Amino acid sequence: MLIYLLIFFTLVGIYLLTARHGGCNNKLFFIIMMAVALFVGLSDMLGGYDRYIYSEFFDQVADVGKTATPDYLKECGIFRQWPGEKGFGWLNVLISFLTSNRYIFILILTVIIYVLLYISIRQYAKNNILALIVFMGIMFFFTFTYLRQMLGISIAWLGIRYIYDRSFWKFALIILIAFSMHNSALILFPVYFIPHKKMTINSVLFILGICLLLGIFGISSFLYDSYGDTFDSERAATLSISEENFRFGYLVEAVFFVYIILQNYDFIPDTKKDIVLLNVSLLFCAILLLFVRSENGGRMSWYYAIGVVATLSNIAVYKGRIENGLLIRTAVFTGYHAFLLLLSFYLYFRILKGWGEGGLQLLYPYKTFLTNGHRENDQIFENYEYDFKYDKDKFYR
Repeated sequence: MLIYLLIFFTLVGIYLLTARHGGCNNKLFFIIMMAVALFVGLSDMLGGYDRYIYSEFFDQVADVGKTATPDYLKECGIFRQWPGEKGFGWLNVLISFLTSNRYIFILILTVIIYVLLYISIRQYAKNNILALIVFMGIMFFFTFTYLRQMLGISIAWLGIRYIYDRSFWKFALIILIAFSMHNSALILFPVYFIPHKKMTINSVLFILGICLLLGIFGISSFLYDSYGDTFDSERAATLSISEENFRFGYLVEAVFFVYIILQNYDFIPDTKKDIVLLNVSLLFCAILLLFVRSENGGRMSWYYAIGVVATLSNIAVYKGRIENGLLIRTAVFTGYHAFLLLLSFYLYFRILKGWGEGGLQLLYPYKTFLTNGHRENDQIFENYEYDFKYDKDKFYR
């Protein structure tokens, strides 16, 4: 666990050193993002079942590519498993030309995800390091395991800029590419048509109240039925309604983020970019409320998480003096800055602790694939390993 805490507090230290300069320069920030990507990508199958299933499909793709006349569509299970998401399948094929090793495959996917995240944070956040710290609290640990959905999310986030630039076809193309990786990316498409204006606080509360009522009455089940032909069986388990389950955590998270945003509503400028990111952050909360009775439906909100990351971190930059009715950008460390760091740490530590308890061992003890063997008493390895040759030699392929 300590190595994860060290990473978080290292980022906090970098933020404190660079706060008055508005964050790091782009070159240093890219290096930091790649360091985080290597930490995630070099880990030895940490995160659970997902890495094993993606690796097994990739191994098959690499094996088919070695045949005299490879027919990927017919011979590779990945195209049958996710028939509507062929972009991910063909990405597997492309990577198989570079390597046939599952660990290098995961590393390449992780680096791609973090390069895309770097682009989005650089474009949307006023302080890149602070935004990264907020991201660490909200979504960092999901990059260990939900590789395919995180790939779709990181691609989809590139399209946010085309919303406020009003470039529909560029936005649609980005969403289409993300959709080919994970069909759930379609949920971001409607945001293009939301008016670029700041809603009143009463309007925000009214809309979110309606979302909560719809969530309580089972709207997640309705959404799944509506898009049943689009989502596969994996999505069915994700979105299905649970009569006995009420995700209190979704409610608390949504209410908390909304409270922070509305408390600082006046600090958010009336620019197209800031308003779009604001609306995206509010939609993140709305989706959590809509899926308040879904087992894992909150995953659909991840496509809107960039709004929360950017808006909360931008508020910290915008909070400052007001002179002659104009908001003056400042880098002074305020109570809000401290609060945002503490909130990010709480969210970060909550998942870190939860994913390490009960014998899950999803994250620690940390081990890279640069050494052979597996972690002692690793239940994930014992349950899901499909090729024990990897355990004896990580690079036998």
